[in-house]
Amino acid sequence: MEQRYGGRRNKQAGSQGKQEQSGGIVDISEEGFWEMTRGNASEDLSAGQSGDESGGIGAFPEGIELTITSVLLLKRPKFRYVISFGPYSLEVHEDVMIKYRMIKGAIFTKSELEEIVLADERQQAYADALHYLGRKPRTAFEITMRLGEKGWSEEAAADVVLRLTAEGLVDDAAYAQEWAGQRVRGRGKGKLWVRHELRQKGVSKPLIEEALQTVSEDDEFESAMEFASKKWRSTSGEPADRKRKTGAFLMRRGFSGSLVSRVIRELGKEDGISEVEEWENESP
Repeated sequence: MEQRYGGRRNKQAGSQGKQEQSGGIVDISEEGFWEMTRGNASEDLSAGQSGDESGGIGAFPEGIELTITSVLLLKRPKFRYVISFGPYSLEVHEDVMIKYRMIKGAIFTKSELEEIVLADERQQAYADALHYLGRKPRTAFEITMRLGEKGWSEEAAADVVLRLTAEGLVDDAAYAQEWAGQRVRGRGKGKLWVRHELRQKGVSKPLIEEALQTVSEDDEFESAMEFASKKWRSTSGEPADRKRKTGAFLMRRGFSGSLVSRVIRELGKEDGISEVEEWENESP
């Protein structure tokens, strides 16, 4: 369909050759407009005017050719245009307008415009996803959920995720590896905890296991020792009480029983306690 739009018929209307301005929109239908800078054009616009006052694409007539009579630039939201077909109009993003050659005189059918409206929805969903990603990296699942909360369809969300993945902006494998390393080495979380977190973020099981393999046993042990030693030093009482409280502390942070036993033995040795019973998964 894109190639078809590239060869659109174009009807010229000499009586409409002057640039028109009205409220929050400016007519960009004539070539002379493009000699202006975007900034100069925006100065003449007022905020908040919507371009779709005709009931949306559903109000467009069936079975006839529809000719664009004007293309109007909105000041807000940015990069949005009102495309008019006589008494009918719809609003699209600049990228969609350019892609489908939506200039004055171009001719479309309603079914073609319905497809353009869907393309515009995907573009808006993509913009929402980029804004969400601008705060910090996200998984494909998180983006899908976010777009659903914003009211976008499952189909639009799926298309956006595919596009972001192709562009390298979403990479669950890289995300999982970065997350695992950060949580274990920097936050004192065990691999069991990290596995649970990544599941909640919608990362697939194979990618989770692959990410956890990038964190060595020594890295996890050193992290556990760092956080456990603070708990051990701040805990009073008999060695058995210190062992129980420190071990429970590590278990709550997602470290395995075998690693907890290793840490407890090491802490006991550092304190000159020659005999520290093997750790058992007890209630805190």
